[in-house]
Amino acid sequence: MVRVLAVDDEKPALEELLYLLRSDPRVRSAEGATDATEALRRIGRALEAGPDGEEAIDVVFLDIHMAGLTGLDIARLIAGFARPPRIVFVTAHEGFALQAFDLKAVDYVLKPVRKERLAEAVRRVRDLTEPAVAPTAAAQIPVELGGVTRFVAVDDIVYVEAQGDYARLHTDEGSHLVRVPLSTLEERWASRGFVRIHRSHLVALRRIDELRLDAGTTTVRVGSAELAVSRRHARQLRDLLMRRPHG
Repeated sequence: MVRVLAVDDEKPALEELLYLLRSDPRVRSAEGATDATEALRRIGRALEAGPDGEEAIDVVFLDIHMAGLTGLDIARLIAGFARPPRIVFVTAHEGFALQAFDLKAVDYVLKPVRKERLAEAVRRVRDLTEPAVAPTAAAQIPVELGGVTRFVAVDDIVYVEAQGDYARLHTDEGSHLVRVPLSTLEERWASRGFVRIHRSHLVALRRIDELRLDAGTTTVRVGSAELAVSRRHARQLRDLLMRRPHG
């Protein structure tokens, strides 16, 4: 069960958000604050109480545009605490998503808030607070090397590059060419955290070290490689990165 603090300086918007949160069976409690001072005071009490205290907070749903300190300012302050609550931004503006990602937000929900979209944000928070599931046995893919068949663990693959009807698998140790189309690997490995970022590249989401937006061009850094992200895939990738658990 998730314990929530919602922050918005527009009272009708805050009341609507609290109504939707309280109607979600996974939400144990939902309180509201209309400014940064009130929000930080409430978060301070929660941290003093500890994660098992009656005033504990698991997640803060933050509006971005507010009088005085913005939601981004509050998130930066919260990040300085030893055990900060998780952050979900709720805003009418798409333009702050990269900043939200830098602040390790769990989600970025656009106004007007839809019940189904908010439920997805709550699910993401709940999943992050649950104990991790034991990993399944590692999948492998056979590769030919000098007449010898080797088996490469899928979890060791950083990214995959399309080369006609073949695909080149890049690992930290080197690369291997396999006679499998990139589209087939995309479908086969979606459940293992691989995402298409370009018609030529499939990337392991967990291995993305940096997302960069420069003059309208989006790129990602995976290990020593810098790969272009197509416009078609940029928004989906950004959303997936914001869902990714941060240590």
